[in-house]
Amino acid sequence: MDNLTTCERCSSDACYIQEVNEQVKLHFCYGCGFQANSVMTRDSEFLQQQMETLPELYKELMGEDENGTIWMPSVVNIPDKGMVFADGTNNQNWNWGAVKATLMSDKEKAKFKAKGKEYDYKMDMTTLKHFPEREYMEALSYIGVLPK
Repeated sequence: MDNLTTCERCSSDACYIQEVNEQVKLHFCYGCGFQANSVMTRDSEFLQQQMETLPELYKELMGEDENGTIWMPSVVNIPDKGMVFADGTNNQNWNWGAVKATLMSDKEKAKFKAKGKEYDYKMDMTTLKHFPEREYMEALSYIGVLPK
């Protein structure tokens, strides 16, 4: 069952909950841009695995809600649209970064094809625009995921 509810982290009314099965629920808040799931708790093996690969900024921004669920910033990467990600130096100095995808040149495509990979788009860092935490939906609109 899918459900739109109030976010346990930021109190936004734009938190989408998807029930994967009886044990696992995914939470994705469009108000603050953070995500959680019911298996990501303080002492879980799943969280420990995440901690091994997450950037330091994401680790600093993680937080626990009243129910013991750990919330962390999301990353949205849509190859033909763009990417939205937490960008900054620490948990006191960050924003949502949004970059648009652009078509690759034939020369760029050939470099990847030589490595056995095929891509049509790349993230164009010259289009980087920053948005405050509570303007996550605006960041998604900037890359064309949500209407403006």
